[in-house]
Amino acid sequence: MKTYFKTISLLFALFLLVSCNSTPNNAMNEKITKRVGMVIKLKPEHIEEYKKLHADSNPGVRDLLTKYGMRNFSIFLHEINGEYYEFGYYEYVGNDFEADMKKMGEEERTIAWLKVCDPMQTPLEGYKSWTEMERVYFNP
Repeated sequence: MKTYFKTISLLFALFLLVSCNSTPNNAMNEKITKRVGMVIKLKPEHIEEYKKLHADSNPGVRDLLTKYGMRNFSIFLHEINGEYYEFGYYEYVGNDFEADMKKMGEEERTIAWLKVCDPMQTPLEGYKSWTEMERVYFNP
C-alpha cells in the first residue's frame, strides 16, 4: 500500500511540475496552426473558367499562400438545388495570422488575382467574401 501512495504522489508531483513549467502556445514565439474552413457561392457561368484558374498547372498565387503560412489549401465545389458552393480549407502555420493576411492582401499579385476571381463569386448573405465556418470537429 505504501508503494501505491508513493507512486500516486510521484505522479501528482510530476503532473504539477509539468503543468507549472509549461508555457502557453506561442508564448515563446512558437508557430501556431489555425485550421480554417470557409464557404462562398460560385456563379454557374464561371465554373469552367474558375476551374482553369485553379488548375494544378496554373501557379497563380500559390507561392504567396506558402509565403504567408497557408498550407493544405483546398477548394471543393458542390451543387445544391441549382446553386454552386465552394468550400475552402487551409491551415495557417505562423505567429501572427492577422498581420500575415494583411501583408498577403497588399501583394500586387493577390490584388490582381482577386480582381479576376471575386466577380465570379457571390458571398453568402451578410458577408463581403468567403464566410469562415465554425469548426466543430478535428481528428489529428
